[in-house]
Parts: sequence; structure tokens; C-alpha cells
Amino acid sequence: MKTLMNGTKKEIKMGREAILQSIKKNKPEALPMPIIDESAFYEDIDLLNAFKSNIALVGGTIKEIDVAQIDNELKTIYPKANHIVSATSKSTLGTIPFSKETDPHLFKDIDLAIVEGEIGVSENGAVWVSNTNSLVRALPFITNDLVIILNKSKICIHMLHAYDLIKDRDRDFGVFISGPSKTADIEQCLVVGAHGAMSLTVLLI
Repeated sequence: MKTLMNGTKKEIKMGREAILQSIKKNKPEALPMPIIDESAFYEDIDLLNAFKSNIALVGGTIKEIDVAQIDNELKTIYPKANHIVSATSKSTLGTIPFSKETDPHLFKDIDLAIVEGEIGVSENGAVWVSNTNSLVRALPFITNDLVIILNKSKICIHMLHAYDLIKDRDRDFGVFISGPSKTADIEQCLVVGAHGAMSLTVLLI
């Protein structure tokens, strides 16, 4: 419908299909992806120590540990955790059975989730967690506390390298997690656990 107002341009009200057709007609030509010289981002640093420092910087906790000691360590860190989901064979603490078909709503009261990470990123303390390891994609976000088990040999230098490592993956769900959930965009006040896990512990094996 068209309306005409005094002293203003003609206003045109468009439906959804008309808007989509207009976008298609005015779509700009595709541009080639930029060529990035990864060597420009290389730093001669200790990947492990930088990763540890950045985990702490973003509010997480990190410990190096033997696989056999994982359960004892978690009992010490989270002594009051009763409702536990373990998505890894490296821990036997799980008290809630689940599968990839489990309704995420059933996890609403869990205290602790234990998953495995695939890649650590030294520059920002991020850990790549995929649907393969968490099984239910809501798991790392709906839990009160989150534990990620990561092999220290899987730490890379920066996000460019990390994306190169995951580029040939199955196009399923995956996420880089850096520290516990937090936000500081309201009154510039840092709030931890704003919309996800209250704490993150990374266990390096």
C-alpha cells in the first residue's frame, strides 16, 4: 500500500516476499576471500604457559593432571556436585545417564558437566568443543559448572591456526569456549555466569 504525506517522500510498505525479491535484485557481487599471511601473526612463545595465563585471564581455572587423578581432583574442586553429566570415558563421576537424543530440558538442574575439548588456543584461552564430544549441544551452557578435559599436545598458537585445524570437520555443531559465561556490557560491570556456566575448569592431561 502506498501513502503520500505532505512534505515527505512517498512511503512504500512492503511484504516479506517483496523485501526478499528486492534484496535479490540488489545483491552485490561476491568478492574473493582475502589472502591472509599467517606468518605475520606468528610469535615465538611457550604455547602451554600462554594458554594457562589466558585461561586465568578470562576467569577460568586450569590444572595439569594425570588421567587417573581426574575423578579425585573433581571431587576436591566440586565436593557438593551431585547431579553430574559426564560425556567422557575419562571420568566415572556421571550420575545422570544421557545420549544424543536426550531432551536438554532434563539437564536444567545439573551441577556439573564434564566434556572433552579437541583444540586449545593459546592466544585467548579458548577451547574447541564439538557435538561429537558434548553429544547434547546445550550441555556446556546449561550446567552450573563446566569441566573441559584437554590434551596439552592439542594447543595451537592462534585462531587462524585453530580454524585451519577444524576446516575439514563434519559441519555439525561446535563452539569455542573461553572461560565461564560472563558479560560486562551493562553498566560496565563484570558479571560471571550471566547466561551459562558459573565456572570453567580446564584439566590438561
